[in-house]
Amino acid sequence: MREMSNSRLVFADAQVAADLRTFTARARSNDDGAMRLQASGTVLAAYVCTLRAGALGEATPTVLGLRTMPLAEPASVDTTVGLGSVADRLARLQDDVVFTVPTVTVTENWAGVLPPRSGWAQAGTVPTSALEEAAHSGIRQVAELIPDRAGAPVVNSARGAVWGRPLPGMPAELPAGAAFGALSLGFLVPGEAPALFTNGRWTRLSTSRGHILVRTAAVL
Repeated sequence: MREMSNSRLVFADAQVAADLRTFTARARSNDDGAMRLQASGTVLAAYVCTLRAGALGEATPTVLGLRTMPLAEPASVDTTVGLGSVADRLARLQDDVVFTVPTVTVTENWAGVLPPRSGWAQAGTVPTSALEEAAHSGIRQVAELIPDRAGAPVVNSARGAVWGRPLPGMPAELPAGAAFGALSLGFLVPGEAPALFTNGRWTRLSTSRGHILVRTAAVL
């Protein structure tokens, strides 16, 4: 991973800062882990993880959320930092647009393998209503499967059973976890049909608000 060369990012306007603040808060409600920040020129890409396997062999897919945002000044940054640090810096912005990049980095397995930027093939569109229904249904099923005071293995097994299953009627294989990621990060837009793309082991679900990226397990 490249070392970051900029200590600050200048957002295009205050709305960009507000969007990143909302994105960060939503990501923390799923997994108070990390965010990988990649800035190249005047575009910032922010990646978070909404679902991942708790142990080797579990069925929970790796589901990432991505938002891209415009910058007012060119920058070169590639770093993975804690979501709490991002939230803290966003709360202390200079002039509502100057973001100081956290200096303390973290290590996350998912952040080391990001999806490709090119080579995507469009596979069709998905009804927003189908994703919303799958996400709400899955949330209920996970809650029903997990008993009180359940240990991590039970929780992870239940999440894998629900979020790892493929959604029926999709133009390409898409696990239910992608629907959960899109709903929880606020990417679903009423009346909009998210576009589905594939690239090797990766599947991408894209809306005007962001992208959900799913990496399937390697076949041995």
